[in-house]
Amino acid sequence: MVGHGDFEHRSVLPAEVLDCLQPQPGETFVDGTLGGGGHARLILEATAPDGLLIGLDRDQDALQAAARTLACYGDRVVLRHCNFSEVDRVLDELGIDRIDGMLLDLGVSSYQLDAGHRGFSFQVDAPLDMRMDRSRGLTAADIVEQYSTEELTRIFREYGEERYARRIARRIVERRSQTPLTTTGQLAELVRDSVPKGRVPARIHPATRVFQALRIEVNGELEHVAAGLDKAISRLRPGGRLAVISFHSLEDRLVKRCFLRESQTCICPPELPRCICNHRPRVERLTRKGLRAGEEEVAENPRARSAVLRAVRRCPD
Repeated sequence: MVGHGDFEHRSVLPAEVLDCLQPQPGETFVDGTLGGGGHARLILEATAPDGLLIGLDRDQDALQAAARTLACYGDRVVLRHCNFSEVDRVLDELGIDRIDGMLLDLGVSSYQLDAGHRGFSFQVDAPLDMRMDRSRGLTAADIVEQYSTEELTRIFREYGEERYARRIARRIVERRSQTPLTTTGQLAELVRDSVPKGRVPARIHPATRVFQALRIEVNGELEHVAAGLDKAISRLRPGGRLAVISFHSLEDRLVKRCFLRESQTCICPPELPRCICNHRPRVERLTRKGLRAGEEEVAENPRARSAVLRAVRRCPD
């Protein structure tokens, strides 16, 4: 268990990430999801003695921890508090036109799950927050309190792939008319009581999908992934590489479709008799199928079990 204020995050697929990115001395890389700095440290070692690492994270706890972890690399590290979808703005501010590579490790970190006070998990009864950036935006409690039955149903169904989305949404609206739902424990209990056999022991808790859906909605995760991928590809130099680690099917589907689209010579609808799009492929796929952790890594780090790594290389302009 990670204590309050401590940031611990075991980087998944470390060897595979380095193999995809192939960082070299003197190159410039962006770690768009810095976390505890594990992947960043590997990139800095590979780009020594004069490579530059620009680390972005919307979680201020992560940035503070990474600043301590990476302090030994001095001015070879530049940290910014922002979402990776703002990478173009950061690079413009730094006067950097193109980069040699970028890494995205999507989803919620081990620290955020383990830190009960952040409200990402129902293992500890805590305020329903779930914001990766606690300086802005609606909390999960705000969404549970303000969204209509239809809106709640939509996010539970689309982002959580929850079979009983409408039933749970109705129960939430009924409950909040009497008393607010403000803690993770209250919400988890309501979900468990809303679904058939909710109290029968199962492999995953009945509230798991609802919590995932709320987290994605609170943080606008899928919108940021779509925008961030496009901006990252745009800022890669010819031959530059982008590697993305996803942890659930919604994210991985977005990444897979983006990389496929950007690697094709034609993106016209299939019903057209001839190509009229004049689309030029921007990238070459380095991973036709997503790379996954081996048995040894999964045994040491169970979080790696669901990780999927995909990578592309920028085509010549």
